[in-house]
Amino acid sequence: MRDNYILTAESVTEGHPDKLCDTIADAVLDACLLGDHNSRVACEVLATAGKITVAGEITTNSVPDIPHIVCKTVRQIGYSGNYEVEVDIHDQSPDIAEAVNGENEITAGDQGIVYGYACRETPQLLPLPVVLAHRITKGLTDARRNGVIPDLRPDGKAQVSVEYEHGKPKRVHTVVVSTQHEPGIRQQSLRDAVYQQILLPALGGFLDQDTEILINPSGSFVLGGFEADTGLTGRKLMVDTYGGLVPHGGGALSGKDCTKVDRSGAYMTRYLAKNIVAAGLAEKCTVSLAYAIGKAEPLYVQTDTHGTGVYPDVVLENAIRMIFDLTPTGMANALQLMEPMYRKYCNYGHFTHQSAPWEQTDCAELLWEGGDLAAEQF
Repeated sequence: MRDNYILTAESVTEGHPDKLCDTIADAVLDACLLGDHNSRVACEVLATAGKITVAGEITTNSVPDIPHIVCKTVRQIGYSGNYEVEVDIHDQSPDIAEAVNGENEITAGDQGIVYGYACRETPQLLPLPVVLAHRITKGLTDARRNGVIPDLRPDGKAQVSVEYEHGKPKRVHTVVVSTQHEPGIRQQSLRDAVYQQILLPALGGFLDQDTEILINPSGSFVLGGFEADTGLTGRKLMVDTYGGLVPHGGGALSGKDCTKVDRSGAYMTRYLAKNIVAAGLAEKCTVSLAYAIGKAEPLYVQTDTHGTGVYPDVVLENAIRMIFDLTPTGMANALQLMEPMYRKYCNYGHFTHQSAPWEQTDCAELLWEGGDLAAEQF
């Protein structure tokens, strides 16, 4: 990579139509898990003006009131109005159920490749553009809810481009913010408020006089949410993960229980990568796992410390295999993935919430010890 370059990431508010569909799907998942921790859920949501459809496969001993969950979630996010709610769900395929529910443990509910990443750029151990973009969209929501900028409405998005010099973040090159607002306001007044109340606190010392700032560059943004744009689960994969700055296996996260390894595996690889970096075993690290449907153990475990590792990557791979149970059952137990907790972590990136089980660094010391042992055997 060149010494000087620009990296860009985006984020959306919880009122963005795609993200609201993700939130509804995870609210349904949580309701199923609350009544039955062994629920099997693959829930998709499609929404447009006046209508919201919930579809998928749900097998549970405690079927929730899905239309009530949908309407309650939409209101909590900040939208009013009436929606026709259509529910089209059925049990999980018996073929998949038989493959997943083995005699002694859960196996993978599908094939998949997952990637986790961490680096030392920020306290969150995430790339700076990702952190800044989420900080802006969370700021938009907080300013709306707290009345700091009362003219804001729920829909919005942000994009941040950070200029790097010799591999280190130097400054924000460009920031783009588009935010829904009440009708009849002056755009310049809104831009001034967003700059003062959100961008200055969010971006701090990374802003300078040469930063290009674009706030509602298209002009008026009154109509938003499902009235303006169709929403669909699983369309904000880069927002959910690492902003497109690291590989992605293609699997969406929201609306899926922990037997779906594109979710549980994504959380586990983030946990592993973050603990490797937190332990000081690397400055940055990518961990990848691959699974096959009906098989419990991953097909492979790979690490890439991008030339910054204390040990060769194969040593860390061996240490991970020695220390961690990477089966769906093992990942679910390690990260509490059968608990009804998903909705609160599905907005502003799944890896920015420091209270999430997969964001803890409680295995850093264990990885050091495992690295030493694996290095002796290498």
